[in-house]
Amino acid sequence: MKITFLIPPCFDHKQPAERSAGCTRIVYPMINIYELTAAAALREAGHEVAYRDFVYNTEGLPEFEAFLESDDSDAYAIWTVNLSLENDLEAIGHIRRYKRRNPVVMMGPGPTYYVNRALVDPNTYLVRGEPELTLLELMAALAKGQKPNGVKGVTYIDENGKRVSNPPRPLNDNLDALPFPARDLLDGRQYHNPKLKTGPYTTAFTSRNCPYQCIYCVPSSMTFAREIEFGREHPGRKPTIGFRSLESVEKEIDQLAAEGYRAIGFMDDNFIWNEERTAGICRIMKKHGLVWGCQARVDAITEPIAKMLGESGCRYVDLGIESFDPAILEYVKKGITPEDIRRSVRLLKKYNVPVKLNVLIGSSPLETRETVAYTLREAKRLDVDQVMFNIVSPFPGTKYYEICKENGWIKGGKYRPTDVQRESILDLPQISSEEMEKLLFKNNLSYFLSPRFIWKQVRRFRSAEEFKAAAKALKIKLFH
Repeated sequence: MKITFLIPPCFDHKQPAERSAGCTRIVYPMINIYELTAAAALREAGHEVAYRDFVYNTEGLPEFEAFLESDDSDAYAIWTVNLSLENDLEAIGHIRRYKRRNPVVMMGPGPTYYVNRALVDPNTYLVRGEPELTLLELMAALAKGQKPNGVKGVTYIDENGKRVSNPPRPLNDNLDALPFPARDLLDGRQYHNPKLKTGPYTTAFTSRNCPYQCIYCVPSSMTFAREIEFGREHPGRKPTIGFRSLESVEKEIDQLAAEGYRAIGFMDDNFIWNEERTAGICRIMKKHGLVWGCQARVDAITEPIAKMLGESGCRYVDLGIESFDPAILEYVKKGITPEDIRRSVRLLKKYNVPVKLNVLIGSSPLETRETVAYTLREAKRLDVDQVMFNIVSPFPGTKYYEICKENGWIKGGKYRPTDVQRESILDLPQISSEEMEKLLFKNNLSYFLSPRFIWKQVRRFRSAEEFKAAAKALKIKLFH
């Protein structure tokens, strides 16, 4: 079969949804490593695979319709997150005007959670949870003209018009068996990460999931889909961590370096697990002289690890701290203290590793204007490379969603997808949604437009192209 992966145009004239992290609208284009891995798996199985991104070049409905009218694909695949669900369903409506019987496969957290909303016709198929192995079996069945009876992890409409959700697929316990992402399908598109300030840039992953119990957390779109599906059979539990071997990671990094990539952003929900594994990956990155960055917990940063990161080209560590208020940290089950935050920042700065602190406004009903102001003051006092403020979203499937729904804190009583960089749908006991939005804008404005921040960032750029990309991203972040 010929299968085309689609990123449909954005039909509502807003910024398109970002589909990799999955909880914001696009600030700067990001590579969706998850769908590229699924595409590579299909190609390895003998299918012809194409990739059509209508967002990258800001193409709209006329270009989408022209493509559909002339395209010869047998099936289409769409990676869908909550923010893109309605847009993608509209895209399927347009597809059906030209391709009434072609299978359309939806993957990601959107169709994994919203199975009834997403299953719009008998030729639409939902791949729930981790997609790769399910997608292979599904396409094998469809290539034979069969319905996916018995294919675990699929929801579909059977021959009798009945909605069927097959049992969940067990977690993939052999990530090394997955092919490397099909980055060649990007066809020369250039991507930038303002935190790395050099390129060519790509993303990669070395593990899946996070074992910690933060009540609000949706680390990435892959993890969210994985957790939702796992939770159906194991309520209240998180999936086990999936790891790639260091040998597999080294083989991929060797390949990326040979292809000319100079910067890599690791998308692991939690990158740093222990000193031994971190040392192995740092050795691989140092071998090629690549610059790179990752996400980590503050309590994972030891002095040996900070030293390894500094010596191996690590140019950012994203630390999710959420707040400096100890009562809030305890309520959200973060498992850290304000002193843990300060200690990890001191260690990373000691070894010249730039730090980005991620702060989440409204992650607890204990939040007030005063706790937000205190967190900003403490973050500024640490003089880190960046501080990013977002507003919590009560994602269905999280414990915080259950708490907010039970207490009537969700505006209108019903969840709707929001961009956590801009909008709140929560009225908490001591702070309203409007207050949170104003504080978000004020804090981001005061931080990102401060002379200290601007000077610190500008002097690190290595090209005018990278600087322009970062300036554009900042403009969208603050004002779009």
